[in-house]
Amino acid sequence: MKNKVLFVVCLLFGLLFINSGLNKFFNYMPMPEDMPESMISLMAAFSEIGWLMPLVGITEIVGGALIIPSKFRALGAIIILPIMIGILLTHIVNEPSGLILAVILFAINIWVIIEKRQKYYHLVK
Repeated sequence: MKNKVLFVVCLLFGLLFINSGLNKFFNYMPMPEDMPESMISLMAAFSEIGWLMPLVGITEIVGGALIIPSKFRALGAIIILPIMIGILLTHIVNEPSGLILAVILFAINIWVIIEKRQKYYHLVK
């Protein structure tokens, strides 16, 4: 039962990150109109660095695709972790209204890492 729940959660988590990564390339989701000024200036600064958003988009797509199948879930969770930390810090500092969702997604990522911890043991020996 736990494996089925983990699969469904990872499927939704992975699809969310794939969607977010594809949006960085195709811009099909509109930006909210009530964004705070600090978030607008942050996004403008990110856009000034021409290679940053495509890199984040590719990382989100690859990590989201890898976290769905159980065989590659450990790799996908580690790939998404730095992106997830950035999302969490952005919501803590600039946009606290989205903090609940960011914390939930961060907890899912940590849950996957803990579930797949045996795959990381040979890295720290």
